[in-house]
Amino acid sequence: MSALPDRIVSAEPLPLDAPTLRALIDARAEHAPEKPFLLSATHEDTLTFGALRDDCIALATRFDEAGLRPGDVVSVFMGNGIQTARLLLAAMYGGFVANPLNLLCQPSQVRYIVEHSDTRAIFVADDTRDTIVEAIDALRREGMERDIAVIHTSPDANALPDIPALPERAMPPARDETPGTRIVAGETALLMYTSGTTGAPKGVLLSHRSLLANMRNISAEHRLSDDDRVLVSLPLYHINGLVVALLTPLFHGGSAVMTPRFSARTFWNEASQYGCTWINVVPTIVAYLLNGEGAQDCDLSALKFCRSASAALPADHHRAFEARFGIGIIETMGMTETAAPAFSNPYDHAMRRLGSIGLPSGGEAKIVALDGRECAPDETGELVLRGEQLMSGYYKRPDETRHAFTDDGWLRTGDLGYRDAAGFFYINGRAKELIIKGGENIAPREIDEALLRHPGVLEAAAVGVPDPAYGQDIVAFIVPSGGAQSLDIAELRAHCLRELGRYKTPREFHFTDALPRGPSGKVQRLKLVQPA
Repeated sequence: MSALPDRIVSAEPLPLDAPTLRALIDARAEHAPEKPFLLSATHEDTLTFGALRDDCIALATRFDEAGLRPGDVVSVFMGNGIQTARLLLAAMYGGFVANPLNLLCQPSQVRYIVEHSDTRAIFVADDTRDTIVEAIDALRREGMERDIAVIHTSPDANALPDIPALPERAMPPARDETPGTRIVAGETALLMYTSGTTGAPKGVLLSHRSLLANMRNISAEHRLSDDDRVLVSLPLYHINGLVVALLTPLFHGGSAVMTPRFSARTFWNEASQYGCTWINVVPTIVAYLLNGEGAQDCDLSALKFCRSASAALPADHHRAFEARFGIGIIETMGMTETAAPAFSNPYDHAMRRLGSIGLPSGGEAKIVALDGRECAPDETGELVLRGEQLMSGYYKRPDETRHAFTDDGWLRTGDLGYRDAAGFFYINGRAKELIIKGGENIAPREIDEALLRHPGVLEAAAVGVPDPAYGQDIVAFIVPSGGAQSLDIAELRAHCLRELGRYKTPREFHFTDALPRGPSGKVQRLKLVQPA
């Protein structure tokens, strides 16, 4: 590999009040055009701030010449790489709406998103082209008349792709939609689909303002500067990977190392080789790193912290990671509807609370009871949020958008939790995933964490199932760390009896290769008990 380029080119202060991503990219290019912004872990490619701005201008021009109008949706169905990042940023730069498609979507979900998003152009790679072509062909057979440009490109190509011209189209008729559920040209930057445990995916609309708000929050709370570099191991179709690891370095003038995907085998070497100063992970990655070979022969001295998000991090995994690798974890929490983080633990290690998602990040939060009153400290209720980083709404879904917010503007997260006397927040689980056994409310996470204390358990998810005597009983799904043959159910049951007592010990234990997860990385518990 060639020598790393100098990471510090200009430390000149930069005004951070840019109203759009376009303004921010222009400002970065003006202040430090030769400073590296993106590096590739698999190719000797580097994209500077100046080159990013030039590419964005060129691609925006090609979008315009192809017949796209401001506010049109531009989709990207490609794996991680500099090319994918460039296309998403160029779409937002040009006043279009970027729509990263989840590579893990089933064909039926891809068809739904292609139809529902009103996308006009989709960028694909060798391994995704056929899926999109088949989806469009199926939709046309069903009557879809919209023309969609499918642009075949390579994830790490240096050449900018050509965009075929689209036929002239009449302006769509005005629709009486609830504010926040339609795209507003010049304001809407991102359309990202997230699926819960049931129903069709929902398109979350995020504005330039909401994205920039969280880029500012993350940079400030993690004390990031133009000398910082993050390893991008999460996919860019994940709100965490996109906002935290790709967009936020734009705000503080740092840089990011793009990897094709997370690999426990190469993770530490990539962080070391490229001089990363922080890493951004999810609890599943923590589990796999703990189960891996470690970081032998890797110089991790530049790493200042590890940031964990997207789901609650088991306390035992938190302790084990810090003890083994000597890197402190800052636990955070967010969702697609909040443009990534809504909470973060403090930067100072001594102030962090193990098991807590932290303090509100740039917004407001409270715990409310069923009757709407604010809960007292340590009282469990639903977590609700208010702040600049919140979504505008769900695209073309007025009823669900109205239901997502309280009458006075607080976003209902669907998470159950509590706030302690010091103001730190904790999550117990999802309201619809709560297990009610014999009238007693049982948080699935309590059972998950007990199971994770068994050395043979890599991942675990407890769910409630119908029971004639108790109403619901508990079933646990387990990913073994050494294969199913390494675990004995009788031993697991004895372990749970010691840790949880008889009432909370699962009735059944099932082994699986992987737990189902949504686009944001959260375990979708209810899918574990849905009929095949």
